[in-house]
Amino acid sequence: MGATSHQAGAAGRALTADRPSSVRNVVLVGHSGSGKTTLVEALALTAGAVNRAGRVEDGATVSDYDEIEHRRQRSVQLSLVPVEWGGIKINILDTPGYADFVGELRAGLRAADAALFVVSASDGIDGATRMVWDECQAVGMPRAIVVTHLEAARADYAQMANICGEIFGADDPDAVIPLYLPLHGPAGPDGHAPVTGLLGLLSQRVYEYTSGERVERDPDPAELALISGARSRLIEGIIAESEDESLMDRYLGGEDIDIKTLVDDLERAVARGTFHPVLMAAPAPEGARQGLGTVELLELVTGGFPTPLERPALTVTAPDGSPRPALTCDPAGPLLAEVVKTSSDPYVGRVSLVRVFSGTLHPEETVHVSGHGLADRGHEDHDLDERIGALSSPFGKQQRALTRCIAGDLACVAKLTRAETGDTLSAKDDPLLMEPWAMPDPLLPLAIEAHSKADEDKLSQGLARLVAEDPTMRLEQNPHTRQVVLWCLGEAHQDVALERLRTRYGVQVDPVPHKVSLRETFGAKAAGRGRHVKQSGGHGQFAICEIEVEPLPPGSGIEFVDKVVGGAVPRQFIPSVEKGVRTQAARGVAAGYPLVDVRVTLLDGKAHSVDSSDAAFQTAGALALREAAAEARIHLLEPVAELAVVIPDEYVGPVMSDLAGRRGRVVGTEQAGAGRTRVRAEIPEIEIGRYAIELRSVSHGTGRFARSYARHEPMPPQIADKVREQTGKGT
Repeated sequence: MGATSHQAGAAGRALTADRPSSVRNVVLVGHSGSGKTTLVEALALTAGAVNRAGRVEDGATVSDYDEIEHRRQRSVQLSLVPVEWGGIKINILDTPGYADFVGELRAGLRAADAALFVVSASDGIDGATRMVWDECQAVGMPRAIVVTHLEAARADYAQMANICGEIFGADDPDAVIPLYLPLHGPAGPDGHAPVTGLLGLLSQRVYEYTSGERVERDPDPAELALISGARSRLIEGIIAESEDESLMDRYLGGEDIDIKTLVDDLERAVARGTFHPVLMAAPAPEGARQGLGTVELLELVTGGFPTPLERPALTVTAPDGSPRPALTCDPAGPLLAEVVKTSSDPYVGRVSLVRVFSGTLHPEETVHVSGHGLADRGHEDHDLDERIGALSSPFGKQQRALTRCIAGDLACVAKLTRAETGDTLSAKDDPLLMEPWAMPDPLLPLAIEAHSKADEDKLSQGLARLVAEDPTMRLEQNPHTRQVVLWCLGEAHQDVALERLRTRYGVQVDPVPHKVSLRETFGAKAAGRGRHVKQSGGHGQFAICEIEVEPLPPGSGIEFVDKVVGGAVPRQFIPSVEKGVRTQAARGVAAGYPLVDVRVTLLDGKAHSVDSSDAAFQTAGALALREAAAEARIHLLEPVAELAVVIPDEYVGPVMSDLAGRRGRVVGTEQAGAGRTRVRAEIPEIEIGRYAIELRSVSHGTGRFARSYARHEPMPPQIADKVREQTGKGT
């Protein structure tokens, strides 16, 4: 494109938008290591927002500034970097590329109006990035592609641009086309010729970056020949997406289409999400002000990406679910904003990153906070009024004060002590609710225990704050196994959760083996006699009862039947026997797991007029059940899950083979969209504790699954014996 002059925002000041048309919200998407964070820092340097690559005035980085990110050398959270170019405020949302933090990516997609897919020229495009592209395509989100790592010895921009066309342009190859060709310098000793500039296909100009800033010149004859070969395809691709249907006929008839017409049509097609240009970028060398391709990228974002005004009207309801009129991006409209990220700052407390969709948010005003739809993750529905604190624009660790945040813009809000990620903010006298965005289910369990008594006192509050920040995490207090379980997306997600508990909230916990809720039942009818007779001065203890135990169908629970005749067990003590039986059943009779699905029949017994008591018959009932169990075959019952695994067709065989190796039973397959299959299976839960990690390996990061409880069924004897050995209990 190459038409906009360089107008950079001043470093060190808060960027305030005065109208939605002067805002662009763009999210960076790409696999871990593709160069997203480096690109953000290069764009910030080119826009004049930092004084040297990746640094703000106090020396902090503009992205990956969190201490956990420093230690791990990896982005683990969504970060916002606002810059200014040509009078336009650009909110750059940098997302983690690692699969464990896809929740942060979802938040970035929700807050943005367009996506920039970052692809490494040396590493290619992974399956997870393809899946995100398909999701963006399904909702019509505008997208562009930028190729990075051009300095790598094996980097080949032309080859990568072709791969982008094949993968991202599978449905329409003419909609994914480069805007520039690389200009190569002399080859080095290793034979690699570095990219030193760009050849503009539309402008037919050369943009050199060898001096550290973009220098524009006319192409020489050899360069012009390179441009001409690729220019025709680009023009045809742009014209194919033009709203002017006569343009293609004029072009094919030999008419020279004005470059302004082409640029305008290109920008409109990009904003509509029907054309996806491919660009390239590289960080600036030490001491330089502009990185290769960063000016062109900023021009595309400001000229081609949509404004918040072009976002479709949002469907909202009242908190009770009653319909309300759809809202557009109007700073004078009703207040509607959403918390897209929640974090804790050691000095100012909870900080909420907010996207304003309608109205204008001001500091120190009272807003209504509404959160619904995430109760299954430990986020109870809530509606309350809160007074917000200061508004600010983040830049690395800095927070620069804002006087307002208009519709279409993003800002950080302090002191929203009750608001959680995904909550809706609205006027207190006109409360509204947005439907929460789709978030992945956390399917990897992490059972934890407090490290010490002091940690135990702080554990509940620390976990509540952790889950409030991250809706992709689910907190479970399992009543059957009596474990506290954090359900996460992967091992890295688990590690970060533990580190945040320790460093942010001062809570040290220890991971422990996760337990599934096993149960026990009788394999056949058995009888037992409970005799509790003691005499030790004063009143003694006397109770004898005889029972029969027989198995019942699954789901029957514990059934107690009284068949005593002749008053052998006095009527007042029959409930005592039942209580003793049920108490023992809850504790288990073989390996310490609850007993279920049996009928216990009280047949006979004996009592003493003085020494019999409620406690004595409770003990006798428990002893009778244990004796019956000692004479019977006790089955261990394990929970079985219904699994629905969605993978690309090429991984169906490996996934089904893997499920079979886990004692899974495939019950059916079906198409789940173009090139994808849903495999339905039943599988013991004990076999899928780490399936969230293992499916990722089998499917190369392209698979996902859902699980639900089906039933309990008998565990194979050889596996049950191992479980009994581990618990130290035999039958």
